[in-house]
Amino acid sequence: MSGRTRIAGLVLASACLVALPSVAGAQSGASVPTHVGPAQISRHAATAYAETHPDSAPAGSNNFDCRPTAEHPRPVLLAHGTDTQAYTDWAAVAPALAADGYCVFVLNYGGDPEEDTFGVGDIVSSASEFSAFVDQVRSRTGADRVDVIGYSQGATVTRYYTNKLGGSQFVDHWIGLASPTYGGVMFGLVPLVRAIPGGEEFVEDTFSVAVREQMEGSDLLRSLNNGGDTVPGVRYTTIGSQVDEVIQPSSNIALRDSGAENIVLQDLCPQNLTGHFRMPYDPYVIDIIRTSLDPDAERHAPCTAVPLGTDIPQVVIDANS
Repeated sequence: MSGRTRIAGLVLASACLVALPSVAGAQSGASVPTHVGPAQISRHAATAYAETHPDSAPAGSNNFDCRPTAEHPRPVLLAHGTDTQAYTDWAAVAPALAADGYCVFVLNYGGDPEEDTFGVGDIVSSASEFSAFVDQVRSRTGADRVDVIGYSQGATVTRYYTNKLGGSQFVDHWIGLASPTYGGVMFGLVPLVRAIPGGEEFVEDTFSVAVREQMEGSDLLRSLNNGGDTVPGVRYTTIGSQVDEVIQPSSNIALRDSGAENIVLQDLCPQNLTGHFRMPYDPYVIDIIRTSLDPDAERHAPCTAVPLGTDIPQVVIDANS
């Protein structure tokens, strides 16, 4: 991990804008990971594995011999978040969906070879990379349409593809997990950044263009949501938490136009205070994802108490190790 990334992780963590741990071996642009790693039950375990196995795909994913079934006719494509990669974000969700019988595919997008990480590039370019991946999956599986699930920045990347790059003709169901739909003020820091001359440029230079583009009121988000944040012919679902550490106010997660279902974790399980970074590893949230794709899916996880801030200390440690 570079010195800049360690510093960025520390600064962002202290402001609840944690830069997730980078992984070695990133390439410029996008790559399709080929080494299938084991399923994981925590981000910490997935991060540790990815550090020594940088080209990893989550268990159950990227089997291009997989053929959709009548029960699950659409492949499911997963898009990771900022400054991370597919394995680190999807090592619990992908195997769960594969066990349900889906063909599951993941892409590492927005790579920066100098920083050995993904999910840091311009979101429009990342959406174009995702578009090419959808075409590849459709060609290999014979599927006409796909379902997509984006986590954090991945929700914006996949929605930009769906809404602005013609993806609506290929996407049946879009799901945004901890989606920065309208960005975040990030505990009041964004207005302060904008009040300082050169503040936005500092964010881009210190962290990444992708971080700047996810701030509330960014040009990218205004462009994406201009004229409506949904388009006809696509089902939209957001899954968010009232205690998201990155997206404040948490109401910015929700889509505001027709055709959207906005699910708030605490409306279903009030004692579960899982936040942004734990969402892809919380068993109850994984069940929400599964039943959003298929309302008849059998639930595996009961509603149990999750204390506020769970896993955040480990995320900070991992970001600076």
